[in-house]
Amino acid sequence: MTVRYRMSAFNDDGGTGVSRVPGGLSVAVSNPLQPGHDPEASNPEQLLALAWATCLNATAQAVVRGAHRTAVRVEVEMRDAEGRGGFEFVATAFVSGEGLSEAEAADLAAAAHARCPVSRLLHDAPTVSVRSEGWASD
Repeated sequence: MTVRYRMSAFNDDGGTGVSRVPGGLSVAVSNPLQPGHDPEASNPEQLLALAWATCLNATAQAVVRGAHRTAVRVEVEMRDAEGRGGFEFVATAFVSGEGLSEAEAADLAAAAHARCPVSRLLHDAPTVSVRSEGWASD
């Protein structure tokens, strides 16, 4: 198996502080459940949504091969994990393609979800879903 790219990220502050890529991006993070959290800082829900939206849309663009503009919106909720304690994420991706019918958009969503590396990571999670929606670029 050929490794095409490898990177690492680092956090030693927990939910409040800074997460960083050595020699690269540093992101201020803050736990939205803590009183006095920094609303300007990011949190794991936002970072997951950004990663998945970026990867899934790049994959959707590869699937349509430039024939249509595509957009992906990801919503991430954090809720109490029933029967397990702690919390869990509920993530839903909405895939759209400009000029596509509902059936074509559904096919695009399924094809992109099947190929996207982040989707493959999340695929078997019972709290993850991918849907198609009408064209919306924002």
